[in-house]
Amino acid sequence: MKKRIVFILFCASFVFSLSTLYILYLSNNLSSLFSSVYHLLLFATTFSLFFYLIKLNSNPQYAHATIITEKKEKNKNSNDPSIKPIITFENVAGLDEAKDELVEVIDFIKQSEKYKKMGAKIPRGILFHGPPGTGKTLLASAVAGETKSAFFSTSGSEFVEKYVGVGAKRIRTLFEKAKKDSPSVIFIDEIDAIGSKRHLDSNNEKDQTLNQLLVELDGFNTDQTVLVIGATNRLDLLDEALLRPGRFDRHMYIGNPNTKAREEILKVHTINKPLHGSVKIVDLAQKTHGMSGAHLSNVANEAAIIAVRENSLTITTIHFEQAIERIVAGLKIKNPTVLLKEKRIVSYHEAGHALVGKLLSTDMVQKVSIIPRGQSLGYVIHMPQADRYILTKDELLSKIMVILGGRAAEELIFNHFSTGAKDDLKKATALAMQMVCDYGMSDLGFVCQEPAIIRSLSCEINSAVNKIIESCYTVTYKHLKKYSDSLEKIALSLIEQEALNASELDELLKDCELKKIELEAV
Repeated sequence: MKKRIVFILFCASFVFSLSTLYILYLSNNLSSLFSSVYHLLLFATTFSLFFYLIKLNSNPQYAHATIITEKKEKNKNSNDPSIKPIITFENVAGLDEAKDELVEVIDFIKQSEKYKKMGAKIPRGILFHGPPGTGKTLLASAVAGETKSAFFSTSGSEFVEKYVGVGAKRIRTLFEKAKKDSPSVIFIDEIDAIGSKRHLDSNNEKDQTLNQLLVELDGFNTDQTVLVIGATNRLDLLDEALLRPGRFDRHMYIGNPNTKAREEILKVHTINKPLHGSVKIVDLAQKTHGMSGAHLSNVANEAAIIAVRENSLTITTIHFEQAIERIVAGLKIKNPTVLLKEKRIVSYHEAGHALVGKLLSTDMVQKVSIIPRGQSLGYVIHMPQADRYILTKDELLSKIMVILGGRAAEELIFNHFSTGAKDDLKKATALAMQMVCDYGMSDLGFVCQEPAIIRSLSCEINSAVNKIIESCYTVTYKHLKKYSDSLEKIALSLIEQEALNASELDELLKDCELKKIELEAV
């Protein structure tokens, strides 16, 4: 701003001086120019402004960076990031293991003397890692709320600048404020933005910012209680110096909640909502398998919105089911322009998925639909009977066969392949690739393949993957052909009703003698 004002004054003074000189030249009175004190002051001002402008522009990059930094720091100081969170562990549901682990840290901050007598030191830093939406930020805020500490919340991207030294300065400023307001908690979300591994081609500014963070984590004064909590979705990207003990002492994996945890989370998000008496949180927890805490919050909110849209006084089970479909399958298309021929293909495709799922009895078919949602013309929602952490080879093969059931049904009925199986083939290939390269479930042996080995054995790996998929497809096609009457029955019902839930599907197949598919041939 200062440079702009000086430049405008210089231009005005320069133009006025030239115009005065030109007028005096035309009037042949040039000698009176230098005898006038007014004109001498005018020329002196012009040249002074000129040399001052040169001084301001002597280092434009530094000057520009300084102006930007000062402006940003001024804005940050006007809104002090230090807050006293009112969130406690009572507001955090479904993370019992993580909360138990943090109890010692909280007790140390509250009663540090008894730990110091035993020679114990508070952990310098805690790193939360895991998939997005699992409650890492909420847990960090709850730690500050439990200890009534000052809470400094920031993200890794706020320290990333193209000007060297700006990010390091912000790190120093943040830690100085935290030490001043001790006890305090610093939370750095998406810490991989500044803490990624250093290499020869890395950015100099980024390295300086990381180096400053490492220094601050090491240089805490023992009399000041400052806890640093970092959060990331990519632990593998972080620099080894950042992960070592003495900086981030504890690494805590925050994963997707299990059935019991999902039930507790849903209770928290529905506590202020008018639920119908038929709504059972336990059933909703089973239907939301694999969802994170953020997904569950969204389900509860979407159900409330749907209830308001339908002018309902309470939120029913149907509203929750519609909300789950909205999140899993996408937005419902109100006026789809699907040809009758395509509708028949989609009906048999989804019927193939549902029938193979019933034959294998792996996951319960919750709903099968041919109502277009998002980019999909149809979908099948499976509900696992329980949370599973270990899968056998037969169970993985069963999943591949369910995925391939749609394409097998199309070939059986229409004797052709369509583009509708694109997503299915992608999922089946990814699962077969994991069996070959990660789980050692192929002819290549009981070896977990590293990236370098995968590149060198690409032909052999492709052959093993194709063998698994082709074997699964052959068995799937054979059994769909055997139960073609049941396939026809499901497809015709879908064309007529467009959707079938679990009870309707069971009622439709109650007279059919379905025998579980044997996997010995695979």
